[in-house]
Amino acid sequence: MRVLLHSKSLIVDDIPGFVRELQDQADADLSAEEAGRLCYLSGHRPNPKTATNADYLLNICNERHYSVLGHSFFSFYIDEVSRNETHEKIRHRWFTYSEVSQRYVDAENFWMVGHPGLRDLDEEHKDKIQSDFIAAKESYREIVDALTAKGYKRKEARQAARSVLPSGTETKILMSGNLRAWRDFLAQRLAPGADLEIRSVALEIYKILKQESPNSFQDFDSRGMITVERLIQRALDRHDFGLSTSKEYVWVTREILKNGLWTLKDDPWKDEEK
Repeated sequence: MRVLLHSKSLIVDDIPGFVRELQDQADADLSAEEAGRLCYLSGHRPNPKTATNADYLLNICNERHYSVLGHSFFSFYIDEVSRNETHEKIRHRWFTYSEVSQRYVDAENFWMVGHPGLRDLDEEHKDKIQSDFIAAKESYREIVDALTAKGYKRKEARQAARSVLPSGTETKILMSGNLRAWRDFLAQRLAPGADLEIRSVALEIYKILKQESPNSFQDFDSRGMITVERLIQRALDRHDFGLSTSKEYVWVTREILKNGLWTLKDDPWKDEEK
C-alpha cells in the first residue's frame, strides 16, 4: 500500500483586513481561520483566547464548527490497494475519485493485494488463495482471448472478462476532498471497528494531513478522533482534580464535557505510542 500527497490548496491572497501570521503557517489552517473570521469581520483578532491560529482552530474543533474547514482541499494518489478497499472508500460520496478502469486497462498488469487479516493464516491456506487468484487471472485471459477471436473489441472483451476477477485485485485511485470531508473520513476509518485495509490507508493519509495542516487536526491523536470518554479520561489522568467521591467525579466530568478541548488547552497534545 502506498499513499502520496498529490496536491493541496494554497492561499493566493488574503481576505482584506486579515493579517497573516509572521511565522510559517499551513495555508489550509489559515484558510479555515480566515473563513471563520470573515463571518464576524474579526480579522484583527480581538479575543486574546483565540488570537493565534492554533487557538482559533482549537475553538473551531471544540465547537464543531467544521464548515470553515471546507475551503481547503487535499488530493491523494493511492495504489497497491484492493478493489475491496476502494469500494469502501467510494461510500464517502463528498469526495472526487478517479480510478483505474478495468474496461480499458488489461487486468493482467495487476496482482492480488492480500488483506491484513490473511496474515495469520497458515502457509497451506495462503498457497491456496494464491493459486485461486492465478486461476482466476487465467480464466480472465481465456475469456478475453475467446471474445476478441469472435470479433469483440478489447474494451468489450475486458468488461465481460473482469467479472471473474477477485475483488482483491490491485487498483490505483486518486481521491480528493476538503478538510471537513477528510476529518469525517478519518473519524470513521480510523475507528477500531473499521476494515483493516482501509484503516491502514486512513492512517497514512492522517499522518500526512496532520503534518500538512496540524491545527485542523488538534483533536486527533495517532489512533483517530478523541472520543468523549477518552477526552474525559485524559483530562482526569493529566490533572490533579483531587476527587474523593463519585459526586465530585460527576461534577468534573460535566465540566470537561462543557469545556471540551479547552480543558486540555495548557497541556499540548502528544500522540500516544501504539
